[in-house]
Amino acid sequence: MGKVVILIFLLILGVLGLFALENREAMNIKIPFGDNYEISKAAFLILSSTIGALIILMIFFVRDSKKAIDNLKSVKRHKQEEKILQYYTMGLNAILAQKDEEAKGSLKNILKIDSGHIESLLRLGDIAMKEMDYKTALEYYRKSYDLSRSNLQTLLSLADVYEKMELNDDVLRYLDEILALDPDNLTALYRKRSIFEKKQRWDDLLTIQMFIINLQRYEKEKEQQRMIAYKYEYARAAMQNGEFDEARKVFKSLLKMDSGFIPAYIELADVLSREGEFQAAANLLENAYEELKSIVLLLKIEDLLINTGESGRIIRAYKDAILKNPNDNRLKFLLGRAYSRLDKSLESLEILESLNNVIPSPEFYVLRGELYLEQNQNLKALEDLKKALALHKSSQMIYSCLKCGKKSYEWLGRCDNCMEYNTYSVDINGITKS
Repeated sequence: MGKVVILIFLLILGVLGLFALENREAMNIKIPFGDNYEISKAAFLILSSTIGALIILMIFFVRDSKKAIDNLKSVKRHKQEEKILQYYTMGLNAILAQKDEEAKGSLKNILKIDSGHIESLLRLGDIAMKEMDYKTALEYYRKSYDLSRSNLQTLLSLADVYEKMELNDDVLRYLDEILALDPDNLTALYRKRSIFEKKQRWDDLLTIQMFIINLQRYEKEKEQQRMIAYKYEYARAAMQNGEFDEARKVFKSLLKMDSGFIPAYIELADVLSREGEFQAAANLLENAYEELKSIVLLLKIEDLLINTGESGRIIRAYKDAILKNPNDNRLKFLLGRAYSRLDKSLESLEILESLNNVIPSPEFYVLRGELYLEQNQNLKALEDLKKALALHKSSQMIYSCLKCGKKSYEWLGRCDNCMEYNTYSVDINGITKS
């Protein structure tokens, strides 16, 4: 390349020499704001060419210098990136090996090289979270957030640490930022839903659950069941606030969505009872029992009709149920219990004696013992009460969750242990059946 440049330069000099031979006359040059000068045309041509060549040379010199500086910076940056990658790999390996102190050392070395390395800030925050040092974790996550406010991982990490600090309003703020960037982010929607559940914001849950159902591809049925549960809680809240029309409307819509959702029948019957529509409530529960055969519904019918004084209808309901299920001793026990509640001791005792040793539950023995006392059969009463005491249980009716087995002395629409809905059934003789 150098030889070519020299050859071109010599050719230019040759051409200029030819011009000098043919153009020997002089010319005047006027310098701006200066004097006049006399110079030959050939000298002027050579001088101007030389100046032009120097200018071009300077341009090439500046360009080549810039390239050299850029190359030096690139080499330095490449070395820094290699060093960062080496430290980051060491840090990740240490995290996987649960060597947190070693991991922190490697990640902090990265920050000495590049204080804006977001991944290192996030990993250090994660380690602090693991150590339950939420203040330090928050500092690292905030630095990452200041560097990039659109980093979804950073926003989720901030939501995590604020949730650990039980600052739910801050959690919601960062989840909303995620959803502003990515409206279809299911992770953020699930987290937001969880907080709304804790706050019992049932109306907001209905809205967010609809978004989740529309986005969900593989678990739509499960999410539909959640929607039913949220509608149920929303209707119960409306009922507690005295909004009976709203509660009635939502409970009815629930039963259209799931005709087997027993809690909705029971709560709707309660709404009707509070509004004085006792016959409508009883009819609703009886029709539901015909469809679902749930003993819980029979018990609710019994409670409702006892309050309205319709003893004949109670007995008829149990007898109809026994007629259709003659081998279900639970129904016979409950009929005997109903007779006792209606002060029909002889009828109750007759049924319970027929179930001797069939239902060895404390409820059975306590009830029959009390009836024996009313009939002055004290020895038999004492024997039954001893059997009840030997079981070390209460004489109250027991309900049991079909999912987790949690027992309760009152019926619940939602199990407070496994948090599932529509799972509580009557537990008689230690055997729970739906």
